[in-house]
Amino acid sequence: MSFNIPVLPIAGGTLVRAFASLLALVTQWLKKLVRARRHWNEATTLASLDRRMLADLGITRADLRDAFSEPFWEDPTALLRERAIERRMNRAPKI
Repeated sequence: MSFNIPVLPIAGGTLVRAFASLLALVTQWLKKLVRARRHWNEATTLASLDRRMLADLGITRADLRDAFSEPFWEDPTALLRERAIERRMNRAPKI
């Protein structure tokens, strides 16, 4: 007595799902890499500004050094945004 069990279609579907998962993982990683590169370029542009222009934005050269000392996968603009918000919140209101 022999049974004809369709192994290939089951295995084929599993392989397709595994490949789709791997493709989604790689795509997500590439998007994060592109976003990190874009943020790094934005921070580099800020670093080219002079001291007065940085002060208008609420950041200092020390903030830029701190932002660039973080690992490359961390968003340097997030730290700069936090520092600028802190300074705006601590600034005395103009009367």
